Amino acid sequence: MDPLIGIMFVVVVCIGIGLLILISLTRRGGSSLDQDKYRSNWLQITQKKGDSPDSWQLAVLNADKLLDSALRERGVKGDSMGQRLKNSSGYLSKIDAVWRAHKLRNRIAHEHDMQITKRQTEDALNIFRDALRDLGAL
Repeated sequence: MDPLIGIMFVVVVCIGIGLLILISLTRRGGSSLDQDKYRSNWLQITQKKGDSPDSWQLAVLNADKLLDSALRERGVKGDSMGQRLKNSSGYLSKIDAVWRAHKLRNRIAHEHDMQITKRQTEDALNIFRDALRDLGAL
């Protein structure tokens, strides 16, 4: 075999691998998230979650906001959290659960007399935590 053909083959393979890596990084947002920032924010959310329904609602609202921030930083496209969730395939392992938690957030934000239980709060926060882990934020 001609040495020039061997060299050309290696160059083509290297270029191909480089392109695959570049495409993968671009599709996934490319950079890693600042885990310290997200962990600090998550700790604040969970520590402020007291024993009152108002603090539970605030914890769910803030956890949803933190997840939205992570999705945006990861480069997930969309003008709203709902659109970003629709475009988050490949990022979140339990997308149906995340939708449930986000819908709870929407009810809290838009229904004047909405009350949630401690159990609903814990479930939603666990879902948001798992989604943040999926994104590499926690």
